Amino acid sequence: MTFEYAIKRIAQFLIVAFIAASVNFFFPRMTGQDPIAQKLAQLQISGGAANTTGMKEMIATYNQKFGLDKPLWQQYLTYLGDTARLDFGQSITNYPATVMSMIQQAIPWSITLLTVATLISFVIGTLAGAWIAWGKAPWFVQAIFPVFFTFSAVPFYLMGILLLYVLAFQFQIFPLFGGYSATRIPGFNMAFWIDVVEHSVLPALSIVLASIGFWALGMRSLMISIQGEDYMLQAEAKGLKGPRIFFRYAMRNAILPQITGLALTLGTIISGAILVEVVFGYPGVGTVLLTAIRGFDWFVLQGVVFMVIVTVAFTMLIIDLLYPILDPRISYRRE
Repeated sequence: MTFEYAIKRIAQFLIVAFIAASVNFFFPRMTGQDPIAQKLAQLQISGGAANTTGMKEMIATYNQKFGLDKPLWQQYLTYLGDTARLDFGQSITNYPATVMSMIQQAIPWSITLLTVATLISFVIGTLAGAWIAWGKAPWFVQAIFPVFFTFSAVPFYLMGILLLYVLAFQFQIFPLFGGYSATRIPGFNMAFWIDVVEHSVLPALSIVLASIGFWALGMRSLMISIQGEDYMLQAEAKGLKGPRIFFRYAMRNAILPQITGLALTLGTIISGAILVEVVFGYPGVGTVLLTAIRGFDWFVLQGVVFMVIVTVAFTMLIIDLLYPILDPRISYRRE
């Protein structure tokens, strides 16, 4: 990998971030909706603002407070400057809380849950798929994994509902909802962390069960496609042991597309498995996003969407730069 290529990819990442920020700014405004008026109307319908007198004055006051009364170009320049500092303003619904503080509170829940669940499903699914394609998997693996292949067509949230009904409602093995018990005071102690783990088992299990088959199918197809390659035949002709051929020759050459898929998946974890978090009442970024959509919270929507796009672009940048390290055959040098 050349230094020029690295600079080029970083420049492309910055361009993607700029385009994402611009689209994120202009797209909501193309709808012609006033978020302040929508929020006040929502409060009025729900009984939170029954007095309609002075509604226009309230809208004008809030628009001034959030800078929505300025010319569009001035709003845009202010927005770009604030976004460069990861300052997305204050939440309309939860004023005076800032958007970044809300995201920071939710990110650890989503990243921990989804990273662990994704890595577990990736490792198990990739190894099992390669093992099945190799033709030396035990009979119970070959018998069980068709079930996981079926599960791969089931959405996360639907798997979560099934697990919630069986393991939390019927048998009451795990908690029904939340990130921790309502009676538990958060703190750095063993009792609190055990409670958090108990609440995260079902959301994580719904993701793992629905993802293992996906990773296994992908790896199985990749392993089958390389078994007739020359380097595989040469390794067998040398008389190398089966495990060495399996890991050093087969899996090493077949796993690159899987790693790309893993990078894309991990790049989206900041958004959370939104419906999974909603089903279990889990306090992650997905729940924050859904609450912002329901509450017409413009600035929270912009903050979350921008963070998701930039995270995916940054993940692809990192995996692209790491490709030559993972596979020496890949080179970005010009011939």
